[in-house]
Amino acid sequence: MKRMTIFLLLAGALMVALATAAEAGPKTIRLKFASYFPTAAKQSKLLEEFCAEVGQRTNGKVKIDFFGGGSLLKATKVYDGVVQGIADIGFSHIEYTRGRFPVTEIVDLPHGYPSAWVASHVANDFYRKFKPKEWAKVHVLWFNTCPPNQLILAKKAVYKLEDLRGLTVRGPGRVGELLKALGATPKPVPMNEVYEAMARGVVDGCMTPIETLKAFRLAEVAKYVTLCWEAANIYTFYVVMNKEVWDGLPPEVQKLLEKVSGEFEERAALVWNRVDFIGLKAGKEKGVKFIPLPPEEMKRWKEAVSPMTQSYLKELQRAGFNKAELEGMVSFIKDRIQYWTKKQIEYGIKSVTGPEAIRVK
Repeated sequence: MKRMTIFLLLAGALMVALATAAEAGPKTIRLKFASYFPTAAKQSKLLEEFCAEVGQRTNGKVKIDFFGGGSLLKATKVYDGVVQGIADIGFSHIEYTRGRFPVTEIVDLPHGYPSAWVASHVANDFYRKFKPKEWAKVHVLWFNTCPPNQLILAKKAVYKLEDLRGLTVRGPGRVGELLKALGATPKPVPMNEVYEAMARGVVDGCMTPIETLKAFRLAEVAKYVTLCWEAANIYTFYVVMNKEVWDGLPPEVQKLLEKVSGEFEERAALVWNRVDFIGLKAGKEKGVKFIPLPPEEMKRWKEAVSPMTQSYLKELQRAGFNKAELEGMVSFIKDRIQYWTKKQIEYGIKSVTGPEAIRVK
Protein backbone atom coordinates (compact mmCIF):
# COMPACT_ATOMS: atom_id res chain seq x y z
CA MET A 1 0.00 0.00 0.00
CA LYS A 2 2.81 2.35 0.94
CA ARG A 3 4.59 1.66 -2.37
CA MET A 4 1.33 2.28 -4.25
CA THR A 5 0.90 5.63 -2.51
CA ILE A 6 4.45 6.68 -3.37
CA PHE A 7 3.89 5.58 -6.98
CA LEU A 8 0.70 7.62 -7.26
CA LEU A 9 2.38 10.66 -5.74
CA LEU A 10 5.28 10.39 -8.18
CA ALA A 11 2.93 9.91 -11.12
CA GLY A 12 0.93 12.94 -10.07
CA ALA A 13 4.06 15.04 -9.72
CA LEU A 14 5.22 13.94 -13.15
CA MET A 15 1.91 14.94 -14.72
CA VAL A 16 2.04 18.35 -13.06
CA ALA A 17 5.62 18.81 -14.27
CA LEU A 18 4.69 17.87 -17.83
CA ALA A 19 1.69 20.20 -17.79
CA THR A 20 3.84 23.03 -16.44
CA ALA A 21 6.47 22.39 -19.11
CA ALA A 22 3.81 22.42 -21.79
CA GLU A 23 2.49 25.75 -20.56
CA ALA A 24 5.97 27.19 -20.43
CA GLY A 25 6.84 25.95 -23.92
CA PRO A 26 6.35 27.96 -27.10
CA LYS A 27 2.70 28.52 -28.02
CA THR A 28 1.47 28.64 -31.60
CA ILE A 29 0.38 32.12 -32.66
CA ARG A 30 -2.74 31.64 -34.82
CA LEU A 31 -3.69 34.44 -37.21
CA LYS A 32 -6.55 34.86 -39.70
CA PHE A 33 -5.88 36.42 -43.12
CA ALA A 34 -8.94 37.70 -45.04
CA SER A 35 -9.04 38.40 -48.79
CA TYR A 36 -11.93 38.89 -51.20
CA PHE A 37 -9.98 37.79 -54.28
CA PRO A 38 -11.00 34.51 -55.99
CA THR A 39 -9.09 31.66 -54.38
CA ALA A 40 -7.89 30.32 -57.74
CA ALA A 41 -6.31 33.64 -58.79
CA LYS A 42 -2.53 34.00 -58.89
CA GLN A 43 -2.79 36.85 -56.40
CA SER A 44 -4.53 34.59 -53.88
CA LYS A 45 -1.95 31.88 -54.40
CA LEU A 46 0.74 34.44 -53.62
CA LEU A 47 -0.98 35.42 -50.36
CA GLU A 48 -1.26 31.75 -49.42
CA GLU A 49 2.47 31.40 -50.10
CA PHE A 50 3.07 34.31 -47.75
CA CYS A 51 1.14 32.51 -45.01
CA ALA A 52 3.09 29.30 -45.60
CA GLU A 53 6.41 31.14 -45.69
CA VAL A 54 5.79 32.80 -42.34
CA GLY A 55 4.87 29.44 -40.84
CA GLN A 56 7.96 27.75 -42.21
CA ARG A 57 10.39 30.46 -41.16
CA THR A 58 8.99 30.60 -37.64
CA ASN A 59 9.22 26.80 -37.39
CA GLY A 60 5.48 26.62 -36.94
CA LYS A 61 5.35 29.20 -34.16
CA VAL A 62 3.11 31.38 -36.32
CA LYS A 63 0.29 29.79 -38.29
CA ILE A 64 -1.74 31.99 -40.62
CA ASP A 65 -5.08 30.64 -41.81
CA PHE A 66 -6.04 32.08 -45.19
CA PHE A 67 -9.68 32.92 -45.97
CA GLY A 68 -10.01 33.82 -49.66
CA GLY A 69 -12.93 34.59 -51.93
CA GLY A 70 -14.62 36.84 -49.37
CA SER A 71 -15.36 33.85 -47.14
CA LEU A 72 -14.44 35.78 -43.99
CA LEU A 73 -14.76 39.42 -45.09
CA LYS A 74 -16.12 40.98 -48.27
CA ALA A 75 -13.99 43.51 -50.17
CA THR A 76 -15.69 46.57 -48.67
CA LYS A 77 -15.44 45.17 -45.12
CA VAL A 78 -11.81 44.06 -45.02
CA TYR A 79 -10.28 47.16 -43.44
CA ASP A 80 -12.94 47.56 -40.74
CA GLY A 81 -12.82 43.82 -40.16
CA VAL A 82 -9.09 43.99 -39.46
CA VAL A 83 -9.48 47.00 -37.15
CA GLN A 84 -12.27 45.22 -35.28
CA GLY A 85 -10.32 41.97 -34.98
CA ILE A 86 -12.57 39.82 -37.16
CA ALA A 87 -9.41 39.14 -39.16
CA ASP A 88 -5.83 39.70 -38.04
CA ILE A 89 -4.54 40.46 -41.55
CA GLY A 90 -6.49 41.73 -44.54
CA PHE A 91 -6.10 42.33 -48.28
CA SER A 92 -8.27 44.73 -50.29
CA HIS A 93 -7.93 48.01 -52.18
CA ILE A 94 -8.62 51.56 -51.16
CA GLU A 95 -11.31 52.38 -53.74
CA TYR A 96 -13.69 50.01 -51.98
CA THR A 97 -13.75 52.45 -49.05
CA ARG A 98 -13.48 55.76 -50.80
CA GLY A 99 -12.79 58.64 -48.45
CA ARG A 100 -11.23 56.40 -45.80
CA PHE A 101 -7.72 56.93 -47.20
CA PRO A 102 -7.93 60.39 -48.80
CA VAL A 103 -4.18 61.01 -49.07
CA THR A 104 -3.36 57.58 -50.44
CA GLU A 105 -6.13 58.01 -53.02
CA ILE A 106 -3.84 60.51 -54.74
CA VAL A 107 -1.79 57.49 -55.86
CA ASP A 108 -4.81 56.06 -57.72
CA LEU A 109 -5.25 59.10 -59.97
CA PRO A 110 -4.33 58.88 -63.70
CA HIS A 111 -0.64 59.74 -63.47
CA GLY A 112 0.39 57.61 -66.46
CA TYR A 113 1.64 54.45 -64.77
CA PRO A 114 3.10 52.09 -67.38
CA SER A 115 2.84 48.87 -65.36
CA ALA A 116 1.90 47.24 -62.08
CA TRP A 117 5.56 46.80 -61.17
CA VAL A 118 6.25 50.54 -61.49
CA ALA A 119 3.01 51.57 -59.77
CA SER A 120 3.56 49.13 -56.88
CA HIS A 121 6.99 50.57 -56.15
CA VAL A 122 5.61 54.10 -56.34
CA ALA A 123 2.80 53.23 -53.90
CA ASN A 124 5.24 51.82 -51.32
CA ASP A 125 7.61 54.76 -51.78
CA PHE A 126 4.69 57.13 -51.27
CA TYR A 127 3.68 55.50 -47.99
CA ARG A 128 7.22 55.42 -46.62
CA LYS A 129 7.82 59.04 -47.61
CA PHE A 130 4.60 60.60 -46.28
CA LYS A 131 3.27 58.04 -43.73
CA PRO A 132 -0.36 59.22 -44.04
CA LYS A 133 -2.11 59.29 -40.65
CA GLU A 134 -5.09 57.50 -42.19
CA TRP A 135 -3.25 54.19 -41.68
CA ALA A 136 -2.61 54.77 -37.96
CA LYS A 137 -5.19 52.21 -36.80
CA VAL A 138 -3.42 49.31 -38.51
CA HIS A 139 0.10 48.07 -39.13
CA VAL A 140 0.91 48.18 -42.85
CA LEU A 141 2.77 45.15 -44.20
CA TRP A 142 2.93 46.23 -47.84
CA PHE A 143 1.12 47.84 -50.76
CA ASN A 144 0.85 46.76 -54.36
CA THR A 145 -1.21 47.94 -57.29
CA CYS A 146 -2.96 46.36 -60.22
CA PRO A 147 -1.76 47.09 -63.76
CA PRO A 148 -3.20 50.22 -65.37
CA ASN A 149 -6.91 49.85 -66.07
CA GLN A 150 -8.08 49.28 -69.63
CA LEU A 151 -11.50 49.57 -71.21
CA ILE A 152 -12.98 46.06 -71.58
CA LEU A 153 -16.18 45.99 -73.64
CA ALA A 154 -18.82 43.36 -74.36
CA LYS A 155 -20.11 44.36 -77.80
CA LYS A 156 -19.00 47.79 -78.95
CA ALA A 157 -15.46 48.68 -80.01
CA VAL A 158 -14.10 52.00 -78.75
CA TYR A 159 -11.54 53.71 -80.99
CA LYS A 160 -12.08 57.33 -79.94
CA LEU A 161 -13.63 59.38 -77.15
CA GLU A 162 -16.88 59.84 -79.02
CA ASP A 163 -17.43 56.06 -79.03
CA LEU A 164 -17.86 56.11 -75.24
CA ARG A 165 -20.99 58.25 -75.31
CA GLY A 166 -24.06 56.32 -74.25
CA LEU A 167 -22.07 53.42 -72.78
CA THR A 168 -22.58 52.25 -69.19
CA VAL A 169 -19.29 51.00 -67.80
CA ARG A 170 -18.57 49.39 -64.46
CA GLY A 171 -16.32 51.61 -62.38
CA PRO A 172 -16.41 52.23 -58.62
CA GLY A 173 -15.01 55.26 -56.80
CA ARG A 174 -12.35 57.22 -58.60
CA VAL A 175 -12.68 55.03 -61.70
CA GLY A 176 -16.27 56.19 -62.00
CA GLU A 177 -15.13 59.80 -62.09
CA LEU A 178 -12.58 58.96 -64.77
CA LEU A 179 -15.24 57.27 -66.87
CA LYS A 180 -17.44 60.36 -66.55
CA ALA A 181 -14.55 62.52 -67.72
CA LEU A 182 -14.18 60.27 -70.76
CA GLY A 183 -17.90 60.53 -71.57
CA ALA A 184 -19.24 57.19 -70.30
CA THR A 185 -21.82 56.52 -67.57
CA PRO A 186 -20.24 54.68 -64.62
CA LYS A 187 -21.98 51.97 -62.59
CA PRO A 188 -20.43 50.64 -59.31
CA VAL A 189 -20.97 46.89 -59.82
CA PRO A 190 -18.98 44.59 -57.45
CA MET A 191 -16.16 42.92 -59.35
CA ASN A 192 -17.43 39.40 -58.76
CA GLU A 193 -20.73 40.40 -60.43
CA VAL A 194 -19.21 42.02 -63.54
CA TYR A 195 -19.22 38.81 -65.62
CA GLU A 196 -22.99 38.41 -65.30
CA ALA A 197 -23.60 42.15 -65.65
CA MET A 198 -21.73 42.21 -68.97
CA ALA A 199 -23.35 38.98 -70.16
CA ARG A 200 -26.85 40.31 -69.44
CA GLY A 201 -26.19 43.82 -70.78
CA VAL A 202 -26.54 45.51 -67.40
CA VAL A 203 -23.23 47.21 -68.23
CA ASP A 204 -21.53 47.57 -71.59
CA GLY A 205 -18.13 46.89 -70.12
CA CYS A 206 -15.75 47.63 -67.29
CA MET A 207 -12.60 49.63 -66.60
CA THR A 208 -10.21 47.04 -65.15
CA PRO A 209 -6.78 45.57 -65.90
CA ILE A 210 -6.33 43.02 -68.68
CA GLU A 211 -5.69 40.32 -66.09
CA THR A 212 -9.44 40.22 -65.32
CA LEU A 213 -10.00 38.59 -68.72
CA LYS A 214 -8.65 35.45 -67.04
CA ALA A 215 -9.04 36.01 -63.28
CA PHE A 216 -12.74 36.93 -63.58
CA ARG A 217 -13.32 35.08 -66.90
CA LEU A 218 -14.25 38.31 -68.70
CA ALA A 219 -12.72 36.99 -71.94
CA GLU A 220 -15.89 34.89 -72.20
CA VAL A 221 -18.15 37.95 -72.34
CA ALA A 222 -15.87 40.62 -73.87
CA LYS A 223 -15.13 41.25 -77.53
CA TYR A 224 -12.92 44.36 -77.33
CA VAL A 225 -10.25 45.93 -75.14
CA THR A 226 -9.17 49.53 -75.69
CA LEU A 227 -5.61 50.05 -74.43
CA CYS A 228 -5.77 53.47 -72.76
CA TRP A 229 -3.17 53.06 -69.97
CA GLU A 230 -1.75 56.60 -70.24
CA ALA A 231 -5.17 58.04 -69.39
CA ALA A 232 -6.18 55.36 -66.90
CA ASN A 233 -5.79 55.01 -63.17
CA ILE A 234 -4.89 52.11 -60.91
CA TYR A 235 -6.16 50.45 -57.74
CA THR A 236 -3.86 50.56 -54.72
CA PHE A 237 -4.11 47.33 -52.72
CA TYR A 238 -3.04 46.97 -49.12
CA VAL A 239 -2.01 44.17 -46.78
CA VAL A 240 -2.56 45.39 -43.24
CA MET A 241 -2.56 43.88 -39.78
CA ASN A 242 -4.58 44.56 -36.65
CA LYS A 243 -2.47 47.00 -34.63
CA GLU A 244 -3.08 45.42 -31.21
CA VAL A 245 -2.23 41.99 -32.57
CA TRP A 246 0.94 43.38 -34.14
CA ASP A 247 1.96 45.17 -30.95
CA GLY A 248 1.42 41.94 -29.00
CA LEU A 249 3.75 39.85 -31.16
CA PRO A 250 7.21 38.95 -29.85
CA PRO A 251 9.92 41.24 -31.30
CA GLU A 252 11.56 38.38 -33.19
CA VAL A 253 8.23 37.54 -34.88
CA GLN A 254 7.68 41.20 -35.80
CA LYS A 255 11.16 41.35 -37.30
CA LEU A 256 10.58 38.22 -39.36
CA LEU A 257 7.16 39.41 -40.55
CA GLU A 258 8.71 42.68 -41.73
CA LYS A 259 11.40 40.77 -43.61
CA VAL A 260 8.98 38.37 -45.30
CA SER A 261 6.59 41.24 -46.11
CA GLY A 262 9.44 43.11 -47.80
CA GLU A 263 10.15 40.08 -49.98
CA PHE A 264 6.48 39.64 -50.87
CA GLU A 265 6.14 43.33 -51.66
CA GLU A 266 8.47 42.72 -54.61
CA ARG A 267 6.92 39.37 -55.46
CA ALA A 268 3.46 40.95 -55.51
CA ALA A 269 4.64 43.66 -57.91
CA LEU A 270 6.03 41.00 -60.25
CA VAL A 271 2.96 38.78 -59.99
CA TRP A 272 0.63 41.66 -60.86
CA ASN A 273 2.81 42.33 -63.90
CA ARG A 274 2.67 38.69 -65.00
CA VAL A 275 -1.07 38.23 -64.59
CA ASP A 276 -1.71 40.77 -67.34
CA PHE A 277 0.06 38.41 -69.75
CA ILE A 278 -2.23 35.60 -68.61
CA GLY A 279 -5.23 37.82 -69.24
CA LEU A 280 -3.83 38.83 -72.63
CA LYS A 281 -3.43 35.18 -73.62
CA ALA A 282 -6.95 34.31 -72.45
CA GLY A 283 -8.35 37.21 -74.45
CA LYS A 284 -6.53 36.25 -77.63
CA GLU A 285 -7.63 32.64 -77.29
CA LYS A 286 -11.26 33.81 -77.11
CA GLY A 287 -10.85 36.16 -80.06
CA VAL A 288 -10.91 39.42 -78.09
CA LYS A 289 -9.67 42.35 -80.19
CA PHE A 290 -7.11 44.64 -78.53
CA ILE A 291 -7.25 48.24 -79.72
CA PRO A 292 -4.22 50.48 -79.04
CA LEU A 293 -4.96 54.19 -79.15
CA PRO A 294 -2.87 56.22 -81.64
CA PRO A 295 -0.72 58.93 -79.99
CA GLU A 296 -3.01 61.79 -81.01
CA GLU A 297 -6.10 60.02 -79.69
CA MET A 298 -4.30 59.03 -76.48
CA LYS A 299 -3.44 62.70 -76.02
CA ARG A 300 -7.15 63.57 -76.22
CA TRP A 301 -7.95 60.99 -73.52
CA LYS A 302 -5.18 62.30 -71.27
CA GLU A 303 -6.44 65.85 -71.67
CA ALA A 304 -9.98 64.71 -70.83
CA VAL A 305 -8.93 63.17 -67.50
CA SER A 306 -6.17 65.61 -66.52
CA PRO A 307 -8.53 67.94 -64.54
CA MET A 308 -9.24 65.05 -62.16
CA THR A 309 -5.99 65.50 -60.26
CA GLN A 310 -6.36 69.22 -59.60
CA SER A 311 -10.04 68.76 -58.78
CA TYR A 312 -9.21 66.15 -56.18
CA LEU A 313 -6.41 68.24 -54.69
CA LYS A 314 -8.85 71.13 -54.28
CA GLU A 315 -11.26 68.74 -52.57
CA LEU A 316 -8.53 67.80 -50.11
CA GLN A 317 -7.64 71.45 -49.55
CA ARG A 318 -11.25 72.18 -48.60
CA ALA A 319 -10.94 69.34 -46.10
CA GLY A 320 -7.97 71.10 -44.50
CA PHE A 321 -4.93 69.66 -46.27
CA ASN A 322 -2.05 71.94 -47.22
CA LYS A 323 -1.91 72.87 -50.93
CA ALA A 324 1.89 72.90 -51.18
CA GLU A 325 2.19 69.52 -49.47
CA LEU A 326 -0.40 67.99 -51.78
CA GLU A 327 1.30 69.34 -54.88
CA GLY A 328 4.58 68.00 -53.52
CA MET A 329 3.00 64.55 -53.25
CA VAL A 330 1.91 64.63 -56.89
CA SER A 331 5.37 65.79 -57.94
CA PHE A 332 6.90 62.95 -55.90
CA ILE A 333 4.65 60.41 -57.65
CA LYS A 334 5.62 61.72 -61.10
CA ASP A 335 9.33 61.57 -60.22
CA ARG A 336 9.06 58.03 -58.87
CA ILE A 337 7.18 56.87 -61.98
CA GLN A 338 10.10 58.07 -64.10
CA TYR A 339 12.62 56.48 -61.72
CA TRP A 340 10.95 53.06 -61.60
CA THR A 341 10.16 53.05 -65.34
CA LYS A 342 13.88 53.42 -66.00
CA LYS A 343 14.55 50.63 -63.51
CA GLN A 344 12.01 48.37 -65.22
CA ILE A 345 13.76 48.88 -68.54
CA GLU A 346 17.17 48.37 -66.89
CA TYR A 347 16.06 45.11 -65.23
CA GLY A 348 14.35 43.83 -68.38
CA ILE A 349 10.99 43.37 -66.65
CA LYS A 350 8.28 42.93 -69.28
CA SER A 351 4.79 44.36 -69.06
CA VAL A 352 1.82 44.31 -71.41
CA THR A 353 1.49 48.10 -71.50
CA GLY A 354 3.97 50.93 -71.19
CA PRO A 355 6.52 52.83 -73.27
CA GLU A 356 7.82 51.19 -76.44
CA ALA A 357 10.99 50.13 -74.61
CA ILE A 358 9.03 47.78 -72.36
CA ARG A 359 5.86 47.09 -74.31
CA VAL A 360 5.33 43.58 -75.63
CA LYS A 361 4.44 43.62 -79.31
